[in-house]
Amino acid sequence: QVQLVESGGGLVQPGGSLRLSCAASGISFSIYNMYWYRQAPGKQRELVAVITSGGSTNYADSVKGRFTISRDNVKNTVYLQMNSLKPEDTAVYYCNANRRLFDYWGQGTQVTVSS
Repeated sequence: QVQLVESGGGLVQPGGSLRLSCAASGISFSIYNMYWYRQAPGKQRELVAVITSGGSTNYADSVKGRFTISRDNVKNTVYLQMNSLKPEDTAVYYCNANRRLFDYWGQGTQVTVSS
């Protein structure tokens, strides 16, 4: 049974930081490309960051220079370090594991940036 479990969300003030984690089980984690998406109320889900099985990374323009995605293939976990958070970063953040026809999602974790 495949499980992706996100954690680390919460309420933070503008300019603050959070680190999201996504622990995977039931898959050969190291061969999957891992993604973070987010969905704000009333908006479509959008891609935030990706880290490939080879360790290459890419980011949405809106988070470049502020967010960092990383992975630990021993712990089967992908991280999203979020710095200099803005109110517009408020959303539910989802972890995704993808390899060819195999596509798995976590349940999401809420991030709220507000003073």
